[in-house]
Amino acid sequence: MIIETLDILGPNQNGNSGTHTQKPIKTRNWLLIIINCALVFCGVIGGPLLMRLYYLHGGSRKWLSSFLQTAGFPVLIFPLIFLYIKPKLSTQNNDQSSSFFMEPKLFLWSAIVGIVFGVSNFMYALGLSYLPVSTSTILFATQLCFTAIFAWLIVKQKFTAFIINAVIVMTLGSILLGINTNGDRPIGVSKTQYLIGFLMTLAAAALTGLGTPFVELSFIKATRNITYPTLLQFQVILCLFGTCLNVIGMLINKDFQAIPREADMFELGKSKYYMIICLTALTWQLSGIGLVGLILYTNALFNGIYVSVLVPFTEVAAVIFFHEKFTGLKGMALALCLWGFSSYFYGEYKMMNKVGDNETHEKIEEAESEPKRLEDQQAPYSTV
Repeated sequence: MIIETLDILGPNQNGNSGTHTQKPIKTRNWLLIIINCALVFCGVIGGPLLMRLYYLHGGSRKWLSSFLQTAGFPVLIFPLIFLYIKPKLSTQNNDQSSSFFMEPKLFLWSAIVGIVFGVSNFMYALGLSYLPVSTSTILFATQLCFTAIFAWLIVKQKFTAFIINAVIVMTLGSILLGINTNGDRPIGVSKTQYLIGFLMTLAAAALTGLGTPFVELSFIKATRNITYPTLLQFQVILCLFGTCLNVIGMLINKDFQAIPREADMFELGKSKYYMIICLTALTWQLSGIGLVGLILYTNALFNGIYVSVLVPFTEVAAVIFFHEKFTGLKGMALALCLWGFSSYFYGEYKMMNKVGDNETHEKIEEAESEPKRLEDQQAPYSTV
């Protein structure tokens, strides 16, 4: 593993090919980063709650739950159409049309990542059907450890001491849940089912940790700059392949025939059944586009850390809405996650200061070494 000091920045993740130097964090587009963080926040908080609501009131279709995590991609077609038509309405030059569509290489990468996430989504849906939202969320936070490992292997992510500390501490916080695996087992769930849910959630975290560096790698390998229309197309293709994988599972499991019967027997009513399904698909889609955008404008590791730090918010929401138990071990796990998150951003703060000091020092040296022209110098005195 390559450990960098604060004097050296990691590789650039701006979507261009070749060898790059990462931009200082203060030069990034913070508005886009904040927007994508907000989208991820909606999905990470709302997605698990809606899925658990589905399971608690009579829902039992695992492939359907997995399907909903990517099936909302058609909503992205409308902004894509607008972005495609807008340049044609504003200018007579249609050369932009050829560069609007993403290159074949990026299409292939998005398809591969979509299949990886499709498998991960099913494992996550299966795990959540047997686990409380709070437990599932903290377990899934272990994706940070897998993201760090795969980011190092796939995109040669550089690590500072603060990043390593954050990854280790946040991962230990998630592992604490394994000490008492039966302490919060839901009523009606056997020990075997609880263990299956535990293992499936960890497997989903591992696959997610593999998929996010692949997204970053695909942006690095792109030969053209990644525009926002390209980003939306990447997300559409990713979700399309992930959805197709889940549709195959639904066909084999005969979920399409079972959905109307399940809706009729749903405890909250038929209309609310379909409302929950639609809201779940929309919520996960917002999270998906935010995740891809966050990787583009930062990197896969930052995305993993941000998702992990949202664990406390999901925990609080699960306790409020579902009255789940909040054990001492969960409290310790949350404290470790917050500690790791603080460590990461303290490292970023130190890096920003280091970059700023270096830039100022370079400008001073450049100014001192540059000879002043005689005509540029001011006279020491003036004559009257």
